[in-house]
Amino acid sequence: MSFFRYLSDISSETRTLLLAYGVLGGLYLILVPLALYWWMNRRWYIMGKIERLFVYGLVFLFFPGLILLSPFLNMRLKGQGET
Repeated sequence: MSFFRYLSDISSETRTLLLAYGVLGGLYLILVPLALYWWMNRRWYIMGKIERLFVYGLVFLFFPGLILLSPFLNMRLKGQGET
């Protein structure tokens, strides 16, 4: 039995539910952590106290996605020019 034949046997409600889970999982594990990486890399040295606290909360919330993306992204901050 092929995969597409199996999908056609599933009810439309179940397919909709699987699609919703896939979209939410992609948002949680890929899209929001990428945006968070971008935001932290862009604003690290100019963040205020409240913004930094908010970002740390988001890091805690989206930690699984950040760990998933960490081997592929370089988050080294720019230092003082030391080599």
